[in-house]
This record gives sequence, structure tokens and C-alpha cells, in this order.
Amino acid sequence: MNLENELSPEVSTMRWIGGTDGHLKMIDQTLLPMEFREIDCHDVETVWEAIKKLRVRGAPAIGIAAAYGVVLGLQTGAGSERIDFNQRLTEVSSYLAESRPTAVNLFWALDRLETLATNSQQLTNSEMHARLLEEAQRIEQEDLEMCQKIGEVGAALLSKGDGVLTHCNAGGLATSGGGTALAVFFEAARQGKAIHVYADETRPLLQGARLTTWELMQREIPVTLICDSMAGWVMQEEKIQAVVTGADRIAGNGDAANKIGTYSVALLASLHDIPFYIAAPSSTFDLSLESGIQIPIEERLAEEVTHGFGKQTAPDGVEVYNPAFDVTPAKYITGIITERGLIQPVTTAEVLRVLSSDPV
Repeated sequence: MNLENELSPEVSTMRWIGGTDGHLKMIDQTLLPMEFREIDCHDVETVWEAIKKLRVRGAPAIGIAAAYGVVLGLQTGAGSERIDFNQRLTEVSSYLAESRPTAVNLFWALDRLETLATNSQQLTNSEMHARLLEEAQRIEQEDLEMCQKIGEVGAALLSKGDGVLTHCNAGGLATSGGGTALAVFFEAARQGKAIHVYADETRPLLQGARLTTWELMQREIPVTLICDSMAGWVMQEEKIQAVVTGADRIAGNGDAANKIGTYSVALLASLHDIPFYIAAPSSTFDLSLESGIQIPIEERLAEEVTHGFGKQTAPDGVEVYNPAFDVTPAKYITGIITERGLIQPVTTAEVLRVLSSDPV
């Protein structure tokens, strides 16, 4: 299927179809950019597999998918008694929470639905089920609005003609809207700032090469793909004036976990006196953690490194270390772009101040 002809720039990462007995349809991102295919999730197990296998990825999108997964899980096994419904809700939430450990939006969305249920025990089971679907849809809509506001806040930080580096994919495919980091680029382009984006390929699963470049090309924003190991030299050549990435979890002091390789990019940016920004919604902050050292880091299968996309590239039996994320200390982050404004400097006090303010 020719993606360029089939999709508009406003890619719908996922959408709920029907009422409480409906289902979730999402893009299988593991097939992009060569093939566009949507999968239908009719049960919670399919949603769990989609999150685990990165068919849906990006912290905000994972949270939205998990919320809809709860609704699917309650279609069966909830029973007619309230105690059975509550038990099933707990089982489904716990099951979904096991899919990926780092992206805090997953747990934030599950907690939000469980809290709603706890505070709405006066409703019948069917009323509760409908209310949980409404909440999942509200999470999706709120994310869309947050993406727009993040874009507006971040675009103000870029100047006309800037070269901007990004790592992994923090675009529409990772959210329900225009993304986080890519929302900044989309808004800057809309304002006529004529930016040029450099996208790291993002080993080992190439989210930058497969997804970020594709999204930017759909929007006709100039983009150049580079290998991860080229970032420092491109900075040395003065082609980069700013770095903007997303995040999967941000601790209370501003330390930010993002796709593996982000920490290295931040160090390079610091060495070359280039501002390094994180773009993320308030739901990505985990204020229960004082610092990034407490963020759990997911380790993934060795085959992602040794057999990338089915082709063996390493000898049999080689030992592999494959963390999916790393943590960039706040001291290397120039500012965090949120829907509530820019957090700068990145300190615990400033994080709390901005997050407690109203959205811009």
C-alpha cells in the first residue's frame, strides 16, 4: 500500500469504534513505513500484545491504549455483582501494567480509571462501564489538546532557519495529536520558520528512520536522516541549533527517561553549547520519584539487536545488553516544554511551580 497516497498528515494513531461493546482500532507501527496496516483489538490481550510489541508506542499513546484496554477487559468476566466487576477491573489494570515498565502514562491512565471507579460505586455495572469509556475518550481528547499547546510553547524557542535534531519518534504516532517534540516542529513550520530537522535513526528498532522521517515528510517539513553515531559530527559542523526530544517518564527533579541514546545526545549538545529541550505533557511527570535514578528501565529481547527486522547481524550466542531507555540528568536539559509552559531552569522547585499552574 502506498502510504503517501493513503494517509493525510493528520494520522490517527488509534480510535475507538462503537459503544462499550465496541473495539479499538490502531495502526501497527512495526510495519511502517513500508506497509500501512490497522489492527482491530477486540480484547485486552490484543492491547497488551500491541503495547509490548511496540505496535503502539510513545508514552501518551500507550496511556490511551491502556485506558481503552480496560474498557475491553470489562466486556467479559465482570459478572453481575459489583464485587465481581471491581475484581475484574483490578485484574485487567494489573495485567496491562505489566506490559511496559518505563512509560509512566501507562500507569497514570490506569490509576485514573481505577480512581474513577472507586469514587463511583453508586453506579450500576453498565453505567460504570460507560463512564470508564467516557473517561478513556476524555484522556484521548485531553492529549490532543496538550499536543497543540506543547507545540505552541516549543515553537517560540526556535528561530527561522534553525537546524533541529530529534531522537526516536515523538510525533502523531506517539500521541493522539501532533505529538510532543514533533508538535514543536509542526507549529514552527506553520509559523513559517523554515526549520530543517535532523532525525537520528534510533537503534535498534529505527523509530527515527521509520516513523519520524515519514511523519515529517507527510507534512512536507525538510528532514535529513542520520545514523545515531553521526550526531556529534553534525553538531560540530554547526548544522544543529537546538535539540528537541520527547520523554517517557520525568522525575520530580526533571531527570527524564527517553529512548536509549537520548542521554548521549544530551551530552553532545552540552559539549557543543546547543540547547537541549524535552517536550512532554504533565502526565509524563512522576512526582513520586525524586530523581531519575528511581526510574525503572525496561530491558528488551536480545533479538532486537542481533536480528534486527529478521536479519541476523551478530554471531550466535553473543551476550547482549538491550535497555530500551536511558535517563538524561536535569543538569543537561535546557528546558522542559509542557502544555503548562516552559520549565526553565530544570529544578524541582520549577517543575512544581509550572505543573501547578494553569495550561497556557
